[in-house]
Amino acid sequence: MKDKRYTTFATLLLFIVNVGLFAFVWRAYYNAYAFRSHRPEGFVGAMLVYALLYRWLSKLYRGYAFASTSVGDTVLSQFISFGLADLVMYAAVCLIRRQYVNIVPGAIIVALQLVGTTVIVLIVKRILYLVITPTPTMLVYGGPEDRARAKRFIGRLRSHYGHLFVFPKVVHESREADVLAGIRDCEAVMFVDTSTQRRDAFIEACMAEHKPFYFVPEFVDIIQRGCTVKNFLDTPLMRYDYAMEHQRGGVGKRAFDLVVSVVVLAVLSPFMLLSAIAVKAEDGGPVFFRQKRVTKDGREFTMLKFRSMVVDAERMGVTPATAGDPRVTRVGRVLRKTRLDETPQLLNVLKGDMSVVGPRPERTEHVALYEAQLPQFRYRLAVKGGLTGYAQVYGKYNTSPEDKLKLDLIYIENQSMILDFKLLLLTFKTVFQPERAEGFNDDVSARIRRDASGKGGA
Repeated sequence: MKDKRYTTFATLLLFIVNVGLFAFVWRAYYNAYAFRSHRPEGFVGAMLVYALLYRWLSKLYRGYAFASTSVGDTVLSQFISFGLADLVMYAAVCLIRRQYVNIVPGAIIVALQLVGTTVIVLIVKRILYLVITPTPTMLVYGGPEDRARAKRFIGRLRSHYGHLFVFPKVVHESREADVLAGIRDCEAVMFVDTSTQRRDAFIEACMAEHKPFYFVPEFVDIIQRGCTVKNFLDTPLMRYDYAMEHQRGGVGKRAFDLVVSVVVLAVLSPFMLLSAIAVKAEDGGPVFFRQKRVTKDGREFTMLKFRSMVVDAERMGVTPATAGDPRVTRVGRVLRKTRLDETPQLLNVLKGDMSVVGPRPERTEHVALYEAQLPQFRYRLAVKGGLTGYAQVYGKYNTSPEDKLKLDLIYIENQSMILDFKLLLLTFKTVFQPERAEGFNDDVSARIRRDASGKGGA
């Protein structure tokens, strides 16, 4: 409870400081440009719009998640939130005046907000680390070979959220008495790769003890999100609605794709031109890298990217990029970190091969492999591949195929224009997070290459 009070106070303080700094500079400079009359009323209205926009963006980018994100991530989320809100208000003034207005005061706003945010977040994080007590959590895992996976899962949690969780008990699901005892003794429970039947029984025990619980969803758990309740009888019935089929050929989504791709191409065209020149100048090779990918209904198409590797990088076969891959050129490293290498796919969107938002289209060589290992992969092909997607926002380049598939299915079962718009905004943040583009380690890359060439088992 103590840490909850601190985060609530910090959220309010950060909101007041950033809105207050904006209000100070706006009133001193921009308000007179925006409103020729009724300036006091206009000022109040502008502040209300700004406050609502900044608040919404901060929640979207998790700018108030002090306890569960790093200092850098929190500051970045806040920077994007107030930066976009400031930009919208500045653009509104320019449109009202029908001319460019001095941007220097706006830059001063952003600088002051960034300094204030950084100081507040540093202080809040220092206090939180002192007052937060990690929650004693039991991890329940399933399967004969899943203890190693459970240990890796705990290691990843400790590296990012060690201040929130501690794991005094790690128990296999078959030890039911130990699991039930752990539910009584621990303050929270996590289920990783447990059988559905046992997990459901343990969840009932958690609810009886009023203990919070987390679980890695199975595919059926995600599919059920696409069900609606039908009251035909006094017994509730749930019907699966095949949400992905309702989106086939959707006029709204296609219009969204066209508008976004045209606008983004117009904005990024100077950077794309510079990228093309840089790729060509570095080694004289082709500017574009063309690759066969698979989209909706298994249809193949040629996907475009700016070439970021040496020419004929895959002459020895399919080899996914690894961390520090020597095949990546100097220009390619910059393009990959900034995601500029993906921008030619906007042309694929215009052509209709891809959507702006959707599951990333996989390589032809990988599709059969994934379908053999993960039968649910075929559901992913019920929608058009996307330039960005749920898995790109909430996963990484080297996220496992199974976890990526689960993230993609979450998108498919919940897809909407609003979700597409949110994911598009969240993609902007990933440009500033180089770890999102990390390659596979050498062992995983070698296994993928072996499997794709048909020389390894599933």
